[in-house]
Amino acid sequence: MTGDEFIARVRQIGRERGITVRFDPRKGKGSHGRLLLGQRFTTVKDRRKEIGPGLFAAMLRQLGLTRDDVR
Repeated sequence: MTGDEFIARVRQIGRERGITVRFDPRKGKGSHGRLLLGQRFTTVKDRRKEIGPGLFAAMLRQLGLTRDDVR
């Protein structure tokens, strides 16, 4: 899954659950940005590249989501 796909799925989850979702590209250096889901946030790397399994798990944990949530 790429960063853009991850952001899209988190936005969909936010709509379904009635939680505010924002992506702020100014809160990161270069191609990084901050993705906020309610009061939780994570940093998304280059949005065009694939997210590795370890980073993917960490991002889900930071947002309080599971793998099943984003499938």
